[in-house]
Amino acid sequence: MANITLARALWGNFNQSALSGLRELLRDHHFSIAGGDLIFLDGRWYVTHTGLLRLSRRKRCSGINVRPVRAFCDPQSSRWAFAATVYRSSTCKGFVGHGDADPSNVSPLVRGAEMRVAETRAVNRALRKAYGIGICSVEEIGSFAEPRHSSPQSKKPAQPANGNYGGPKVRDRLCQIIRQHQLDPNLVKSYAVDFCGTKTLSEATREQVENFVAHLADWAEKDRNTLLCQLNSYLPTKESAA
Repeated sequence: MANITLARALWGNFNQSALSGLRELLRDHHFSIAGGDLIFLDGRWYVTHTGLLRLSRRKRCSGINVRPVRAFCDPQSSRWAFAATVYRSSTCKGFVGHGDADPSNVSPLVRGAEMRVAETRAVNRALRKAYGIGICSVEEIGSFAEPRHSSPQSKKPAQPANGNYGGPKVRDRLCQIIRQHQLDPNLVKSYAVDFCGTKTLSEATREQVENFVAHLADWAEKDRNTLLCQLNSYLPTKESAA
């Protein structure tokens, strides 16, 4: 009941079909709305990467193997394809799923992350097959957010942030965004490193960190669901079967 109450608070009242579908998903797979396992978009339920990984842990998944399908990969054009195999047990022969991504089928907000999107889509599809999830995952669908253009980052030299995440004010603002929008701090940090193009966040310049914080705040405010999909692409994945 708490899941349904929270779902209505987030997405309003549902028609009978959507409500029945939600009840079935909650009953059969024990998904959690508060945990971000499900998203309601355009009148349909979608499972999230987080929800599928949590389900695999509950089911004691033995392992997930992920590999690129090189014949369909073209790094120069940001086109990637992966195959994932989910092993429900040590004796399972495996459930295979494929996922692809390129600039034409991902949100403009995640351009540049096509490789991770493709990997996530492959894992999601394999997990859905392994555990009988009939609904699509939100990461598997194409662009579902309106494109927004941000100003390019300045190329002029700037001073390093010296491991202080850009200074107290910038750090406090980042913590505020994480708390306000209930984001995973570790995933935000991984995204920040990728966004800044450095090996560690301490190597980023103050300007880079400030740009990231502004970008994160804008995205979280305008389209939190898409931001969560981006952050979920940084979740660790088992790459070998037991």
